[in-house]
Parts: sequence; C-alpha cells; structure tokens
Amino acid sequence: MRRLVCVLRVSVRCRRLNICSIGDVEPEAFVSVIILGIDPGLANTGWGFVEVDGSRFRCLSYGCIRTTGTEDTARRCKTVRDGLADLIARYAPAEAAIENIYFSRNVATAMATGHARGAALVAVADAGLPVGEYGPGEIKLAVVGTGSADKGQVTYMVRTILGLDHDPTPDHAADALAAAICHANQRVARARERSMRETMGTSR
Repeated sequence: MRRLVCVLRVSVRCRRLNICSIGDVEPEAFVSVIILGIDPGLANTGWGFVEVDGSRFRCLSYGCIRTTGTEDTARRCKTVRDGLADLIARYAPAEAAIENIYFSRNVATAMATGHARGAALVAVADAGLPVGEYGPGEIKLAVVGTGSADKGQVTYMVRTILGLDHDPTPDHAADALAAAICHANQRVARARERSMRETMGTSR
C-alpha cells in the first residue's frame, strides 16, 4: 500500500538570492524551472520541489515517503518508486537532483540506502527527467558554503534561501530541498562555463 506522509504544501514569498554573478549566460539557464530534490532512504525518502526563476527560489512542496521494516525490501522499494512517480505527475518537474551514497561503515545501512536510491532513479528515469547526482559534501558546500556543515546549518540555510518562516522538517525533506538548490546552482554554473567556452572559441 502506498504511503505518503509529511506532505506539506508551502506557498510563500521567496527572498531574492543571487545564485552567482551573472555574466553572458545562456538565457535558458534562467527560465523558470521546477526541480525535484531527493534524499534517498529505505525507511525515509525525503523529497522537495523547488521552483527556480532566475535568482529567485520558491518552495512548492516537500515531505517524506516512509516504509516500515515489517515489509520486504522489494515492496518497500516499490513504495518509494510509486510515491515519487505520483509526486512527479502532480508537480511536473523538469529536472531532478539526488544525493549520492556516502561511505558508511554500516554495510546494511549503505545497502538499504542503495536500494531506495535505485528505486528513486527508476521513477525519475520513467518520467524522462535529467538528473544530477551530488555527494553530501557537495550539497553542503553549495548551500552553506562548507562541505563540513552540520544538519542544523543546512536546515537554516535552506529555510533562508527559500524564504520560509519555519524549518522544513523532517531532516530528510530539508536535505532533499538542499539537493534541489545545489542542482539549481550547478545549472547556472554549467551554463556560464559553456558560455565562456563559446565566447573564447569565437574570439580566436
């Protein structure tokens, strides 16, 4: 049975945040786009939808897909995939971002996260979405400015960037929103890099 919990729709005025100093960058990099961020976990898969319009960020919704340990792994993975598929159909994101698995001494935990991550990637692939994959340190660096930030710092910066009047909870949802913000930054950085290469090429 599908279970979607902690589904919170958030409609707030977003503060302006300059993603980068904008030079001659491809216009499509700043067209309004909805990004799905995913923090995979077999017990709790966080998700968050962020609309990016130029240098403005707006949180559309976030939450968590939960499964229980009494279910077998295959059914839990199906719950994650089906839950994300339903959300993708509802919010129609153009791109997705997902956190990579970090090294863990707990092999069982790492394997469980890997199962959930695979299920999430299948849902994203079924929807035909391009996906960016980022390590935890990379996401923290993009959102907080340091790859060693703790969860409290990440949550605070997510709240600030999105202009929320509350901390996004649970942590899994906050991490998913952070992944989406990281992806938004990377989109602009890549577009800027391509523009610079093209400019250098035409100037030769």
